[in-house]
Amino acid sequence: MNHHERELLRHAADDELLYHKGTWGDGAGYRWRGPDGTEAGVVPPWEADHLDALAERGLIKIERKLGPHDCRVTTTAAGLDVLSDRARAA
Repeated sequence: MNHHERELLRHAADDELLYHKGTWGDGAGYRWRGPDGTEAGVVPPWEADHLDALAERGLIKIERKLGPHDCRVTTTAAGLDVLSDRARAA
């Protein structure tokens, strides 16, 4: 895992990411989560690719939610293990 992926994993752990399902408004994709819990900007495509890779490896997940609203992106137990291993190594 590279430094950039660890940063994105930390963003997920800090509840700073959303996933817009694309059922209303803009197309589907990752969004930054503002302090009030609403969308605060679009995650650039090159970072979204890294987030997809983290999700494929089971380190983050997109919360399942019915309806058109944004879903939280959360860190899985495996993702938290990676972060804690990195903290111990530092």
